[in-house]
Amino acid sequence: MCLGIPGKIVDIFERDGTLMSKVDFGGVQQEVCLAATPEAQVGQYVIVHAGFALNVLSAEEAQETLRLLNELDAFNPDDANTNEAK
Repeated sequence: MCLGIPGKIVDIFERDGTLMSKVDFGGVQQEVCLAATPEAQVGQYVIVHAGFALNVLSAEEAQETLRLLNELDAFNPDDANTNEAK
């Protein structure tokens, strides 16, 4: 199973002919390839897996996805490991 995380595009640029972006994940910024989502624009949200943007999302979809992931404790692997040991 793979997990795609929503992030907000803050910059778009080209590197060696490949469309790239800088995406903000709650204060942490990573470079992400936009080859599969060339229509994406600065300010939009994308679902990212393994450094690739897979889909463009509305802000509402992104916030709802983040809310659900937080409910599942998907962003706190230390707690998840602790729960497995119980």
